[in-house]
Amino acid sequence: MTTHAKGTSVSPAHTDGCTAAGFPGYESSCSVDDGAGRVIREVLDRVGDKWSLLLIATLRGDRLRFSELLKHIPGISQRMLTLTLRQLERDGLVSRTVHAEVPPRVEYELTALGGTLIPIARTIGDWAMENRAAIEESRARYDAR
Repeated sequence: MTTHAKGTSVSPAHTDGCTAAGFPGYESSCSVDDGAGRVIREVLDRVGDKWSLLLIATLRGDRLRFSELLKHIPGISQRMLTLTLRQLERDGLVSRTVHAEVPPRVEYELTALGGTLIPIARTIGDWAMENRAAIEESRARYDAR
């Protein structure tokens, strides 16, 4: 038996990555056999990378061209924007529309599925802003050691 900080006990059979990562509702469905832990990691890898949530937040309610996205997301390179857009499109979170014009006009927007991430992105963004000072202080203390 493993005891968590909150005093709850979990049997060794249920101490896989999901339970250990703080997903207590997934103990029974998140095992090595059924791959739920892998699925959660894959999705978190996608939306939790450096640029995806910023891109999703930037596209909320808008249809933007590549150059507009570059302007709205400081620090992202053209290559990284291209790769991130492709990955989000592949996962069904962003749609790409090519207009038959000369020169071709390409626009990106969130899909309905991608739109479901907006509340999550806002929550994470709000948390980051609210806790930025505490994190910076902690980093300074750590680095001073």
